[in-house]
Amino acid sequence: MASTREIKRRITSVKNTRQITKAMKMVAAAKLRRAQDAVVQARPYATKMREVVGSLGASFGGESHPLLARRNEKNVLVLLFSSDKGLCGAFNSNLFKAVLKIMEENEGKDVHLSSIGKKGRDYFRRRKVTMEKAYVDFSRNVNYPFAASIAKDVIEMYTSGKVDKVYIVYNKFRTVIAQDVTVAQLVPVSLEAGANAEEKPEGLYEPSAASVLDAIVEQYVEVQVYQALLESWASENGSRMAAMDSASRNAGDMINRLTLIYNRARQSAITKELIEIVSGADALKG
Repeated sequence: MASTREIKRRITSVKNTRQITKAMKMVAAAKLRRAQDAVVQARPYATKMREVVGSLGASFGGESHPLLARRNEKNVLVLLFSSDKGLCGAFNSNLFKAVLKIMEENEGKDVHLSSIGKKGRDYFRRRKVTMEKAYVDFSRNVNYPFAASIAKDVIEMYTSGKVDKVYIVYNKFRTVIAQDVTVAQLVPVSLEAGANAEEKPEGLYEPSAASVLDAIVEQYVEVQVYQALLESWASENGSRMAAMDSASRNAGDMINRLTLIYNRARQSAITKELIEIVSGADALKG
């Protein structure tokens, strides 16, 4: 059995670790509240934008714009929303599995990757995946201008013919302990949202519906990237908060077990000392 000094040192070490995990949980909780509010506010706009673009494109001949036109898929880009830091449970590993699945499904094609976050960049660099862009240290830039800059890079790669299809992979926020890995086609812009519409959208468009569609389709890409960024940021902090809560509770359980072992060891040492004292006294009497 370990000495009481060693056990006490382990208890102190675990207590210090628990202080860190509790602090990280509180920080993640504060960030999560802000991120969750942003997600809830942005979702309706992103959803409506998807419906409008899909409806206009399906109703008024949508493939005139370069971002709507389909072509032979030889080069595929995956836009991955990972994290810069770890200690967030299965947040990143689930995303990596989804990306690897896309690569399997597109075997024979040239699959490139752009990663938001260091974890995705480092993981796929080790696997020799072609890395187009890496957006790191972004935690202070979870905003629309940052998302728009990412969208601009994606649009440039697509319109120049460097890639023929772009997927986005991110965690969609559901609850603190539940996030859904989401894989969606970003470009060419999908018109599925309006493909089943029985009637053309109501209203008049100036100068024309096609012109309106051309004007908003790039903004649509920006909005979808922004929504994915917000969803990912909320999911990351929710996952980290849950992971740190679990770590804190596990540390508490370990402290209780070590304290029990420490008390038993201390009691055993005291009993041994008493026996030695009594035995010594008896020897002196004899």
